Amino acid sequence: MDWVIPLLTLTAMEIVLGIDNIVFISILVQKLPEAQRAFARTLGLSLAMGMRLVLLFCITWVLSLATPIFHVTDLGIPAGWIEAMQPQGDDALAATEAKHRFDEMNGISVRDLIMLLGGLFLIGNSVLEIHHKLDGANEKHTEPKKVTLKSILIQITLMDIIFSLDSVITAVGMAKEIWVMCTAVIISIGIMIFFAGTVERFVNKNPTVKMLALSFLILIGVLLVAEGLGTHMNKGYIYFAMAFSLAVEMINIRLRRATESNVPANPAH
Repeated sequence: MDWVIPLLTLTAMEIVLGIDNIVFISILVQKLPEAQRAFARTLGLSLAMGMRLVLLFCITWVLSLATPIFHVTDLGIPAGWIEAMQPQGDDALAATEAKHRFDEMNGISVRDLIMLLGGLFLIGNSVLEIHHKLDGANEKHTEPKKVTLKSILIQITLMDIIFSLDSVITAVGMAKEIWVMCTAVIISIGIMIFFAGTVERFVNKNPTVKMLALSFLILIGVLLVAEGLGTHMNKGYIYFAMAFSLAVEMINIRLRRATESNVPANPAH
């Protein structure tokens, strides 16, 4: 029964890592007609599950993606610039840490390029969506741009590749048996599919929550860019900040509803 704790832990971790995926899909599918949204959500998350499973069975190849294919200094960038960004210290431990971080920032792997491009795509997509929402009030007279199911699925697939790569690398570090990893992925995606509709409807119903979700995706995009540039950040800080912001927004929503329900109706004249 040594597999129980790793399975439960990994499943919970996969769900947490999948939050950004489900938020991204929920916002994207809102551009589709109501009749196509459930299909797009389910297919998008199913693709995510399929990619994770394929990558798990190709784990040796996935781990090889972290091997540097070229170095920043090869492009003519002085090594001193990279060294200046490293923490300074006189002891041997600090020197070793600085050397390790220098090697990470100097070496660029396929994984780094995927993370970098994926982060830029996520930031750009989220910023454009926020811009669209802010200008929506001034564009009511214009014809809304047609969005096809195919275009939405292409965007979902592109981000599935990024999120799946990150998810699989995390899974390898938390479990040893391949079947435990696969089971955790299947369970976590099943849970996300079950709750995806609820999340999408809640985000669509509350514009402020949607803005919060888009801001969260920008943060995730910045995190991916930082990862691609060799700077590792603790995701727990971002997820905690998002959870705290969501909790505050939930209080604001309840307060607004309570205030609206207590406003007396205007007496008839």
